Amino acid sequence: MKKKIAGIAGGFLLALCGAVSAEPVKIGMVTTLSTKAGYLGEDIRDGFKLAIEQGAGKLGGVPVELMVDDDGRKPGKGKQIADRYMKRDKVKIMTGIVFSNVAMAVVPKVVRSDVVYISPNAGPSALAGKGCHENYFNVAWQNDNLSEAAAKHVAENGFKNVYMLAPNYPAGKDAISGFKRFYKGKIAGEVYTKLGQSDYAGELAVLRAAKPDAVLFFLPGGMGINFIKQYAQAGLNTQIPLFGPAFSFDERLLKAVGDAAVGVVNGSQWTHDLDNDANKAFVASFKKAYGRTPTLYASQGFDAANLIGSALKAVNGDLSDLAAFRNAVRKAEFDSVRGAFKFGHNQHPVQDLYVREVVKTADGKTTNRTLNKVSENHVDAYASQCKM
Repeated sequence: MKKKIAGIAGGFLLALCGAVSAEPVKIGMVTTLSTKAGYLGEDIRDGFKLAIEQGAGKLGGVPVELMVDDDGRKPGKGKQIADRYMKRDKVKIMTGIVFSNVAMAVVPKVVRSDVVYISPNAGPSALAGKGCHENYFNVAWQNDNLSEAAAKHVAENGFKNVYMLAPNYPAGKDAISGFKRFYKGKIAGEVYTKLGQSDYAGELAVLRAAKPDAVLFFLPGGMGINFIKQYAQAGLNTQIPLFGPAFSFDERLLKAVGDAAVGVVNGSQWTHDLDNDANKAFVASFKKAYGRTPTLYASQGFDAANLIGSALKAVNGDLSDLAAFRNAVRKAEFDSVRGAFKFGHNQHPVQDLYVREVVKTADGKTTNRTLNKVSENHVDAYASQCKM
């Protein structure tokens, strides 16, 4: 009888242990889902969710629970959400932030709290250089990178008097810094606008008076939609060529502005037409799931999820040894939609950069088409400042 009871008890304990081990790994996503920039966070979330759905609720074969909340593009709200995830939900993995001012308010405390943060978008220079941390990874880019790609194209094509415009927050300043790193011609103007601004009439009047031969601008989401429309309404799109990083020319923004963006060249690390198997499968799956062409934000959400999945698989879903999980993330053993992908020593991507052109398709829609590769295995400018 004692043996039978012992056997039942042992079986119960094994079942209990199995139940515990099957508990899903919680992932906290802080992202922007409201304001006119809300679609950026929506695309990151949808790309991330697609990877989970393809794994039948798992990443790397490990059950996961994705918790998502809207920061409203407000640093204070982002901090509140992150604190709740850490204190109430005990998360050890966080992701999702779109805007660099939110990242600067949230990420330093998160990583100091023994939580791994994997950025699918915001890549402020402060976190790539002196503020790097073993718990911080960026799977997208460092903010300067895509403007650097645009600058190479502008310089190589003979433009010598460029007017620059970006929002007054960390990513805006990084975008201009990145452009100036490779563009050495005359600067017709350098203007920083209010984050979330919708009316650019004053800026356009000053821009016209400056008589540049090109304009470099970084305005993501609704800001970019308004600027491009107003630029065209002012007749400037037929007079002064526009350039910028891909953030100002994502697929959903192009749908909103239409012909006003045709012909614009922009820098990117990804396009839906990149010729590799992982990207082709991702684009097809995303279109089927959501009925739209994925943006670079969606591609970054998808890559972030699969990166996390590769690390969870390596540690069998056990986050009790965070160093082992970090080491697995660092190896980046997943099939990126960008093709070749690896981390530099500051845990930011070492990757190829491209320029794309906005074109009109046979059915009258606008989209991005890859023109050429401008940098191979590009390392961000702040990696040398990271002392990890």
